[in-house]
Amino acid sequence: MREPTVVHTGVDFGEGPRWHDGRLWFSDFYRRGIFSIGDSGERRELAVDDQPSGLGWMPDGTLLYVSMTAKRVMAVSPGGEPVVHADLSQIATHFCNDMVVSVDGHAYVGNFGFDLENQAPFESAYLAHIAPDGAVRRVEHPLAFPNGSVITPDGSTLIVGETFGGQFTAFDLDGDGHPVNPRVWASVPGASPDGCVLDADGAIWMSDFVGQRFARVHEGGEVSAEIPVDGAAVACMLGGPNGRTLYGFVSPGSHPDEVAGKGLTKIVAVEVDTPRAGCP
Repeated sequence: MREPTVVHTGVDFGEGPRWHDGRLWFSDFYRRGIFSIGDSGERRELAVDDQPSGLGWMPDGTLLYVSMTAKRVMAVSPGGEPVVHADLSQIATHFCNDMVVSVDGHAYVGNFGFDLENQAPFESAYLAHIAPDGAVRRVEHPLAFPNGSVITPDGSTLIVGETFGGQFTAFDLDGDGHPVNPRVWASVPGASPDGCVLDADGAIWMSDFVGQRFARVHEGGEVSAEIPVDGAAVACMLGGPNGRTLYGFVSPGSHPDEVAGKGLTKIVAVEVDTPRAGCP
């Protein structure tokens, strides 16, 4: 495995990277926009009036994005204006964050659970399940800061990283797309799982925020590869023409005092052996 190279700079705090239409899309909290990068450089895809986070697409091409402080998921049809797809204020006990969207349009959204920025006492949080029609249900299993999530290629399993739990939790998806039967998929003691992506061998590339690395984790907890970085590993995505380019977002931190308006987050890239699979 080669050393990662810097492919983009000038991001304040990037989240929710997704490979879409031949470009790497991502949200930037403090530039309040959704951006993409490709051969032509960076392009602002959408300006938003809140901090955006998780991204995904409905089967008809409608973009979904998480509006963090408003605790909503917004929908943007091609060429259209954002409209409310789902209101999560009855489930989210603090800011909403990452999201994964299934191939048939079910969305799963985490939230902080407590006021992290102001160092409030820790509290568990619950996932929100949004059906394709926008109906919202709470997933009745407490999680320690649910963050990056993936869905297996057969659409049967949702796997969620718990940043403050040092583990990934798996759920079966029932006939209504609702997560049931929670269980520990992998324990990664000492790690802080953030954004993640699934590969074709069933392993998860995890952004280990505090551990300053991107790590390839297997069911049961084995770590088969590590890519150390010189900052917080915030989020990652497999993309490129063959799905084997691992893009990682590296930041000095997450508090707005550290990153807002400073453009200090960078995107690195490294070629890996196994391509992306499933969602995102």
